Amino acid sequence: MTNSQEPNQTTLDGGTMAVRSDSERPWIIGISKALWNKPLGFWSFFVLLIITVFAIGANWLAPYGIDDSTGLYTAAPGFSHLFGTDHLGRDVLSRTIFAGQVSLRVGFMAVALGTIVGAVAGLVSGYFGGYVDQIIQRIVDVMMSIPTILLALTVIASLGADALNVTLAIGTALAPRTARVARGSALSVKELDYITAAHALGSTPVRVMFRHVLPNAAAPLIVIASVQLGTAIITEASLSYLGLGVPLNVPTWGNMLSGAGLTYMTKAPWMAIFPGLALTTTVLALNLFGDALRDILDPKLRGSK
Repeated sequence: MTNSQEPNQTTLDGGTMAVRSDSERPWIIGISKALWNKPLGFWSFFVLLIITVFAIGANWLAPYGIDDSTGLYTAAPGFSHLFGTDHLGRDVLSRTIFAGQVSLRVGFMAVALGTIVGAVAGLVSGYFGGYVDQIIQRIVDVMMSIPTILLALTVIASLGADALNVTLAIGTALAPRTARVARGSALSVKELDYITAAHALGSTPVRVMFRHVLPNAAAPLIVIASVQLGTAIITEASLSYLGLGVPLNVPTWGNMLSGAGLTYMTKAPWMAIFPGLALTTTVLALNLFGDALRDILDPKLRGSK
């Protein structure tokens, strides 16, 4: 009797060639199939893909350059300028596309930094326990007690306002929540039999953490990173709106909402409306996509919806 759990075998020139079963196929294929069955998650991913393509290809897809003047000042949206022009005659659509490039780059880099730092801190805390866990968790508690925007403002006040420091500030503010998630995953698996077996075989703590514990924390870390990306973009926009983020001469969605966008709100509201819509759409899509990923990757929720 053939075991249904074994991979399918195909005979070829007197030999056998193993064919992967569905359970052994790359995890990305499984996520893609599951995402197809979640309309909100699928369409949010599609929207994010379009936004990312426009951001990456801004130099080729934007009708005008960042600072190119069209000679039309505060012109209303029309066929020649879909999003209108600003007070300096610059095409708002083009600047919105270029602004997305900066906002997404800062957001992705901040989330990557926060995820790496938080994951390492959480794994070390949960794996070693004892005084190491107490020290790290007290630091995490203090950082989590401070609102994200306020913690980012504190870092920027110390380092100064530029794109790199904004990235560091947001990444620092996001790291504690990632650390808490990684710690929970480490605590849930460190006493399992295969971890004990790895110790018995002489594996070092570093190898056990990153080879055996981290893969079990991958799913929740992916979910929290997708949700935090929306938080990072909102935080960057808030800092830019307050004049403490990316310099005003660099177009970001937050910068476009502040400054001239705020000054000309009654005369040329499209200068702020369209960047605001781009920001809102991106963050909403990220949150919906994060919810879909949570449902797919969490075994308790996988079949509930």
